[in-house]
Amino acid sequence: MGRTERLHLALTGGRDRDQEELDALTLQLRERLLELDVDRVELHRSGGVPAGAEPAGAVAVGGLVVTATPFVLRSAVDLVRTWIESRPVRTVSITLGEDSLQLEAVSSAGRQRLIEAFLTAHDPGPEPADGRDG
Repeated sequence: MGRTERLHLALTGGRDRDQEELDALTLQLRERLLELDVDRVELHRSGGVPAGAEPAGAVAVGGLVVTATPFVLRSAVDLVRTWIESRPVRTVSITLGEDSLQLEAVSSAGRQRLIEAFLTAHDPGPEPADGRDG
């Protein structure tokens, strides 16, 4: 079994979202993440607002912790990127190790550049084909 890492996701709703609605969205995202080859996706509730979010505008917060190999985490981040495009989520804060990425209402191209830079910093290298060296 390969090395696993923990990816922390914090979803923040805007002023017009309540905790119940954001909890439902968090559970929807959890179900989608479980469709990937992840080890686990746990609900995580923290009392605070994610770093960078405006406390006055952030009424609700939902959190998940995804445990998987680095290769699967890349798929998980890509899933989050496409998932938030059609959801009423103000921001998604993604934390891997000591690094964090805040996805907000930026263009899809701009969001993709941020994600690629974030993931490249945590890239373990190419995945071996069939578990063997070339």
